[in-house]
Amino acid sequence: MADLASIVNDLVAEGDDLDSIVAGLQPDQWRTSTPAPGWTVAHQIAHLRWTDRASVKAATDPDAFKEILTQSQSQPNLVDVDAANGAREDPAELLATWRETRRDIADVLLATKSGEKLPWFGPPMNAVSMATARLMETWAHGQDVADGLGLERTPTDRLKNVAHIAYRARGFAYMTNNLTPPDSTVYLELAGPSGELWTWGDPHDDQSVKGSALDFCLLAVQRRHRNDCDVTANGAEADHWLEIIQAFAGPPGAKREEAHA
Repeated sequence: MADLASIVNDLVAEGDDLDSIVAGLQPDQWRTSTPAPGWTVAHQIAHLRWTDRASVKAATDPDAFKEILTQSQSQPNLVDVDAANGAREDPAELLATWRETRRDIADVLLATKSGEKLPWFGPPMNAVSMATARLMETWAHGQDVADGLGLERTPTDRLKNVAHIAYRARGFAYMTNNLTPPDSTVYLELAGPSGELWTWGDPHDDQSVKGSALDFCLLAVQRRHRNDCDVTANGAEADHWLEIIQAFAGPPGAKREEAHA
């Protein structure tokens, strides 16, 4: 994968793209519902702000982050509560503070020492993995915002970062579903938005997943139903992976309904 500076640049660009969508919204448009039940556009941005702030704490003040982690364990609905609180703020203030935290996380990650492990809600991560995770979540929640507003986003090759973290998280997807990760490996082959072919693993593997990078990423962040995605599996274990795939930390997410069911 790319170096830290390159991924942080992608993270900044992803945030800027979402910013360009919400910056011109009227106050009532911030209350537009998104596909996440009970969450408006404001909830989505408030959640990104909260997670960026938690990331900054993880990188700069591990003890303070430990308090956040303990609170999240004792209060399972903490994410929803914080998003709801943020959604009640004046949209201009919410936007301004989200922009501030985006600048903070970019600066903090670039200043992190090579190889340093940062605590997180899942396994500890280095700065490259943290930046990739932040990009993935920004893109995923940006998709919720776009879907809620009825907008079609143009996919970019930044999706390679999302696909990478989803591929690396294959074992985690099993564990978060209380399943034992298989010993087998899976070859992944995706067509990127620019037409470039992206691959992970051994092309001679008897388990493989192939298809559209955009659709694979939408499936991995659980923003589309598998039947609505141009992604195919060859082999029983590859097929099972697509049923439980999850690129983000935490318990299994609520999967989306099939669009044409």
